[in-house]
Amino acid sequence: MEHRLAELEVRLSLTEDLVEALNLTVYRQQQQIDLLQQQLRHLYRYLQEPSPAGEKRSPHDEIPPHY
Repeated sequence: MEHRLAELEVRLSLTEDLVEALNLTVYRQQQQIDLLQQQLRHLYRYLQEPSPAGEKRSPHDEIPPHY
């Protein structure tokens, strides 16, 4: 009986460690998602602004001239 109890305690401890690691992974991924969404909003606003010539911007406008 004590052996089974000890085995369950070990499994519980390993499960808690795994859950903690998964929570940390989810937290980091959410931070990355938030940053990517912020960058996407910034890019969208930039592309919606008129260029110095008064035209809407296009991603093709950003290609260096040597391409």
